[in-house]
Amino acid sequence: MPDYHVLPARRLAGAVRVISPAPPIPVTLKSAALDVMTDLRHAHAGVTDLHMAMESAHSYMKQRGVRSLLVLNQDKLLSGIITATDILGEKPLRFIRERCVRHDEILVSDIMTPLDRLEAIPMEEVRRAKVGDIIASLCDTGRQHTLVIENDTDNSPVVCGIFSLTQIEKQLGAEIPSIQRAQTFTEIEAALNAG
Repeated sequence: MPDYHVLPARRLAGAVRVISPAPPIPVTLKSAALDVMTDLRHAHAGVTDLHMAMESAHSYMKQRGVRSLLVLNQDKLLSGIITATDILGEKPLRFIRERCVRHDEILVSDIMTPLDRLEAIPMEEVRRAKVGDIIASLCDTGRQHTLVIENDTDNSPVVCGIFSLTQIEKQLGAEIPSIQRAQTFTEIEAALNAG
């Protein structure tokens, strides 16, 4: 390898610390929504495929430290989303009763939220939004996650970001009151300020 050279190295001794990553940016309800968005242009999305076993998808979520996975079809196009709530909630039990299958036979496609039931916020709206707007939107839909889309060069929609209620809570340093439909921004702000 004539074009490369060996870098000088130092032998370690004594007390050597390991650096910790910077904590998430502290935010408030009035902070820019982009401060709490997982930007998929800079971070890999957690993905799975339609035919993965539900239990394997859950293990993968735990391994990655995430609570949702985007579900892709064989052409790598979005088919839906599966969340920890889907896996740990009533959906698997209902599916077992309806289809007479074992728990370990349930596939991601059996309990995911399919594409035609998903909504996404356009990136141009996110650029103008505040954290409180995202929380109000999540509360209105009763969901823990929402996707962000923009159009690519051929004007096709592409998922470019994800908002996660869990991530927002970490960055706010406060628990968001339980998700309920039609909760007003004022009610959310009052509940966060009371906690």
